[in-house]
Amino acid sequence: MGDTTIGSLRRVADVPERLFGSFVEHLGRCVYGGIYEPGHPSADEDGFREDVLDLVRELGVTCVRYPGGNFVSNYNWEDGTGPREQRPVRRDLAWHQTETNEIGIDDFHRWSLKAGTEIMLAVNMGTRGLKAALDELEYVNGAPGTELADRRVANGIPEPMDVRMWCIGNEMDGPWQVGHMTPDEYADAVEKTAHAMKLAESGLELVACGSSSAHMPTFGTWERTVLTRAYQYLDFVSAHAYYFDHGHKTRSREQMQEFLAAAEDMTTFIDTVAACADEAREANHGDRDIALSFDEWGVWYSDAWNEQEAAWKAAAGEGLHHEPWPKAPHLLEDVYSAADAVVEGSLMITLLKHCDRVRSASRAQLVNVIAPIMAEPNGPAWRQTTFYPFAEAAHHAKGDAYAPQIDSPLIHTEAYGDVKAVDAVVTWNRESREGLVLIVNRDASHAHDVSIDLSSLPGVAGESSAAKAEGEIGGACVKVTHAEILHDDDIYRTNTAAEPDAVTPQPLDMTANGTVIDVDLPQVSWVAIRFTA
Repeated sequence: MGDTTIGSLRRVADVPERLFGSFVEHLGRCVYGGIYEPGHPSADEDGFREDVLDLVRELGVTCVRYPGGNFVSNYNWEDGTGPREQRPVRRDLAWHQTETNEIGIDDFHRWSLKAGTEIMLAVNMGTRGLKAALDELEYVNGAPGTELADRRVANGIPEPMDVRMWCIGNEMDGPWQVGHMTPDEYADAVEKTAHAMKLAESGLELVACGSSSAHMPTFGTWERTVLTRAYQYLDFVSAHAYYFDHGHKTRSREQMQEFLAAAEDMTTFIDTVAACADEAREANHGDRDIALSFDEWGVWYSDAWNEQEAAWKAAAGEGLHHEPWPKAPHLLEDVYSAADAVVEGSLMITLLKHCDRVRSASRAQLVNVIAPIMAEPNGPAWRQTTFYPFAEAAHHAKGDAYAPQIDSPLIHTEAYGDVKAVDAVVTWNRESREGLVLIVNRDASHAHDVSIDLSSLPGVAGESSAAKAEGEIGGACVKVTHAEILHDDDIYRTNTAAEPDAVTPQPLDMTANGTVIDVDLPQVSWVAIRFTA
């Protein structure tokens, strides 16, 4: 037996398909030069890059949030409809770029059908509000026979798009947000907008803006105020969190250890927002939970953006005005390391372990902009290191999620205190009898030997008295069908256009002993084990 044991699995909930969502914002080269590049050798008849579409399908994305993000708070949805030659060119205040509106909801609907993804649509609560949201809803989902639905039909989309999930604004607490609001102002706006949208279409699933991060001064107060006021009309509250290695420039081992333990912060964030949602339910004498939509998460080296924004301010002398306002500039194009991939694998484990409350999530973003997929203009597309942990979970984390009891050595962090070096989650589909174990070693300095006991899964061993009482199938053994590890001795190694496969998961040769699997985890590593029983 190793120094770490994993067992006593507790069922959390069924794994929702929407947990494996992503995010496409009109920001930098996510849309233009990302999903859309009509002159590219792989472009299809609509100008969408087929090589990128292939990678999106390989990634396993189920739902995509669109069109923002900060972008949406100064966006007129009508601008992206109808003939392209008639669409207006606008300035985007969020990211200080020129928006040509070559791509809008009509086009993104067509792209989503090709990608096989659901759309989560965000509406502008910054410069617009209730009326524009209702108009967009009628245009997108309305049956033919009304003005706006007929306009959609005339634009080449005869059937309703059937968008179920709608975000009512984006990060409206943030002072950077166009039209940002106080908790009371937003609570009033979201209550009225959500009420009207559900009068128009009762089956919608509506997402209220939560706090932009756990570090906002109104965090907690915002959630309680908004959710208590609009509880009866809401289905989700959003949560956003990004992490990065604050010591990446000096390669500080201490800062790396903090970064590797970032999931501790995500766990606290989820617990706090869920508690606020429960308070709102109790205040309304409700009988249903408001779920979390963790619709922005991932690794983002935001210090690079802050430096770029500061340079623009200095050049302009005041404000954010600068000339020219570029089209599809290179913004937020982070290049991810092996360590970044391990952290994202750890964050995915956390989402799975909390999927009773987190019922939707969007890893931000999809292409080029803090993304698992990179695409060169008129060139290749490739997978970043962060592609692999997401894809494994999206394709193979099915059935129910189980949070294990973990007995692991502790590692010290300044931010989170002493935390377990190893974290893990198990998913188990009892019908297909297929399961997945995801494990991370968050220790920056030491390897750990791990022993995983799957006997407490329903229908796997069934030899305990409790299992027999429930009539479980007894005596089954576990068979490992696939195992892989993502690890590099150089934790800062990245994938590039020149070396797109520098960091990839490598196969692990292992077998189970009855219902127990043993695996050696080097420092800073992520492992996936698929099994049957």
